[in-house]
Amino acid sequence: MKLPDSLRARMKIPLGPLIPESQANKSTIQKHLTKNSYLITVGDRTSEKMVSFGLIPSLQIIDNQEKRVKREPTKNDKAYTELVCDNPAAEITPQSIDVIKKAFVSKTPVRIIVSGEEDLLVIPVCVYAPENSIVMYGQPNEGLVIVKITPEIRNKTQRLLDLME
Repeated sequence: MKLPDSLRARMKIPLGPLIPESQANKSTIQKHLTKNSYLITVGDRTSEKMVSFGLIPSLQIIDNQEKRVKREPTKNDKAYTELVCDNPAAEITPQSIDVIKKAFVSKTPVRIIVSGEEDLLVIPVCVYAPENSIVMYGQPNEGLVIVKITPEIRNKTQRLLDLME
């Protein structure tokens, strides 16, 4: 499914609270987490930041790029269940949706490595994430978006998915 030009502006609106980059520290982030949160990070920098805070995501989705520039994969000591998928820029492929669904029934922590671009995968993640999930992703040049998965968020992201071509 491709992102139509008519949806591009809507995709820039954060799905949850936006924490400015200067305030995106461990204590601020922990206020949004509950004891048994299923933490999901989308994006290399966001994933790396959470790992550096000792907040190991249950699911990381990365593409080894930041702002379209190649970068080293996030390093950590955890053994990940690693999944891979192809997902071109401005698209959400059926394969990536299947891999996201598989991730939610795999042994955690899980890392999905995307060949292409992971940005739009926030949408199917919000549709299929478990009830107690918190999704975090970067808003370029602004900060960190934190999305608590609720029925409203599922419905909103499903509508966005349905509007893709």
